[in-house]
Amino acid sequence: MTTYEMNVSVVTKYILEQSDPELGNYVFAYTITIKNTGTVAAQVISRHWIITDATNKTEEVRGLGVVGHQPFLPPGQSFEYTSGSALKTPQGSMKGEYFCVAEDGHRFEVSIPEFILSLPRTLH
Repeated sequence: MTTYEMNVSVVTKYILEQSDPELGNYVFAYTITIKNTGTVAAQVISRHWIITDATNKTEEVRGLGVVGHQPFLPPGQSFEYTSGSALKTPQGSMKGEYFCVAEDGHRFEVSIPEFILSLPRTLH
């Protein structure tokens, strides 16, 4: 059976050196690993992010590829990249989806589970 599936995992980090809390600027990095767990090779074509800060202000970001790439992933292969986001609050979250095209032409979306951006030791 043909399956179109990608697994997304995320690791986040607060970037103290680029942040300025007195000016309400909190910078976070996130490293994402996208792994093709399906049975058909597929390419990540574009992304859609929903970024929410602690005041519930949201920003949507859409664009082609990820960090300038549109990785083609055969089954079992993965692609890892690091990017970042700046918030006006010390906590927030991100979620979204990747839009992919399989080598057989099938189009599908991959959900990016919501993850938390937070200063170290501020959440219980």
